[in-house]
Amino acid sequence: MAMTAERPALNELTIARRAMIDSQLRVSGVTEDFVLAAMNRVAREDFVPPAARGHAYIDRAIPLDNGRALPAPLFHGRLLVEAAPARDDKVLLVSCGSGYLTALVQPLVASLDVVDAADVAAIKAKRGGYTLLLIDGAIEHLPDTLAGRLVEGGRVVTGLVTRGVTRLASGRKLGGQLALQSLAEIGIPVLRDFAAPKRWSF
Repeated sequence: MAMTAERPALNELTIARRAMIDSQLRVSGVTEDFVLAAMNRVAREDFVPPAARGHAYIDRAIPLDNGRALPAPLFHGRLLVEAAPARDDKVLLVSCGSGYLTALVQPLVASLDVVDAADVAAIKAKRGGYTLLLIDGAIEHLPDTLAGRLVEGGRVVTGLVTRGVTRLASGRKLGGQLALQSLAEIGIPVLRDFAAPKRWSF
């Protein structure tokens, strides 16, 4: 039976995944073995709408059915490099709704809790003690409900929007304070749930 454009042959997707690793990640400096192995292991096409399976490995974000977007592979590669998730990490992941980053990270860490970006405000105060916070998209503002979930010395890796430009960013909680430092400029879908608070002007 002939394969349709919406459901390409498995070997075509395997070839596309390999090309993503060689032509997008490696050439951009993402060469860490654990990152390449994770992104080779997880079938990205399983986390996009059916009509998008054929271009699941393109070097740009893919719209999702929930109105958000799955970031381009390079964002996830660089996020994993910067985060360097460890076997003893207790991770909180703020999801764009695709489940792809969850599948990449879960085998690498001790535990992983996932919350949708729209539900962050509802996180209960008793939930905490995380050593690593990952956000699957770009934010303008990191709310206290998330920063407060990190232990002292805990780290965060996210996308950050500054004056309309998105960048990879990271930070570490020290002395009870958490500040984000911009790293590399990269295209990242914006999570509108994390818009900066409106300020009054006179």
